[in-house]
Amino acid sequence: MTIIRPVRPGDLPELLALIADHASYERAAPPPPGLGERLTPALFADPPKLRCLVADDAGTLAGYATWTRDFATWTGRPYTHLDCLYLAATHRGQGLGTRLLDAVRAATGADDLQWQTPAWNTDAQRFYERQGAHPAPKIRYTLPH
Repeated sequence: MTIIRPVRPGDLPELLALIADHASYERAAPPPPGLGERLTPALFADPPKLRCLVADDAGTLAGYATWTRDFATWTGRPYTHLDCLYLAATHRGQGLGTRLLDAVRAATGADDLQWQTPAWNTDAQRFYERQGAHPAPKIRYTLPH
């Protein structure tokens, strides 16, 4: 039985492997060296800057969801930014994505939830629309420093 629970410090090696899989799946650069050292204080500070739930399948991480709180100028209200929702390929199609998304929604309360997915990822788009989400087409920019 797979449970959804908060990430623990001992999960970090498996979480980092899932993050690397996620980056590869999204055709992105691999995670940079030292990612674990940067994520540890973000995930495990009190309060954490980055929140994370994992799908734990009998002691093996099957997926994760991470989010942060932000504030929207246009609405004048806080919202939750879903940074990542990812399931290992072997665990897709079992309802875990819905369970993770529902758990994030429960953990964040009544805030709006916003996120992005690659334009080519039509499977994710169908999944999110089945959850009642509506796309807001935009182009994402990144300005390196």
